[in-house]
Amino acid sequence: MTDHDHDRTAAPMVDEITDFEVLEIALRELCIEKGIFTAEDHRRFTEFAEQIGPAPAARMVARAWLDPEYKKLVLTDALAASREVGVDWLQPTGFGTPSDFTALHVLEDTPTLHHVIVCTLCSCYPRPILGNSPEWYRTPNYRRRIVRWPRQVLAEFGLYLPEEVEIRVEDSNQKHRFMVMPVRPDDTEGWGEDQLAEIITRDCLIGVALPKAGVTTNVITKTRPAIHPVEH
Repeated sequence: MTDHDHDRTAAPMVDEITDFEVLEIALRELCIEKGIFTAEDHRRFTEFAEQIGPAPAARMVARAWLDPEYKKLVLTDALAASREVGVDWLQPTGFGTPSDFTALHVLEDTPTLHHVIVCTLCSCYPRPILGNSPEWYRTPNYRRRIVRWPRQVLAEFGLYLPEEVEIRVEDSNQKHRFMVMPVRPDDTEGWGEDQLAEIITRDCLIGVALPKAGVTTNVITKTRPAIHPVEH
């Protein structure tokens, strides 16, 4: 066996941190120094936030599809409906200051109306019930384009809607969050709540996909490098 000089030649995973990350570090360290919360509190909340997923939101929609009375609650008082599926926006962690307490509205799709959510200013998102937002949701590319060319952007996700379907883009903000209640697929008659919840993915709840029987994962879009034609 020959000895090799294992020089590190690979570039680091992250060359530099962003301005937002610098701000987060400075604010976090200041809060710990001032006794607003401890480093242990921060660790516990971070671990809690990372494990939140879209399952409660999917359960909410599935139950609304089956129960007309619950559907009324979802559309009129989404925070109360959230508690019915185990999410209390007033105290989501159970051990600290409420996170993302805000007005939550569920947008009901119809055969002629389709909703999609965005936050054009930053990346406001109903995290207590949907978990952390996907990376593409936070990109300027999505935020700028979905409000101008929603039909074309949805097509890039593989969602092609007929021209007669109106697309309505709802813009979240600091204290106002949205999620989508998609139309129930026709081929799900006789399904129970558990089976329905499986096909209501995060992307369906954002509005960039539709629930389909047999599809239980989020859309994976192909990433293509930008091509700049060269003039000869």
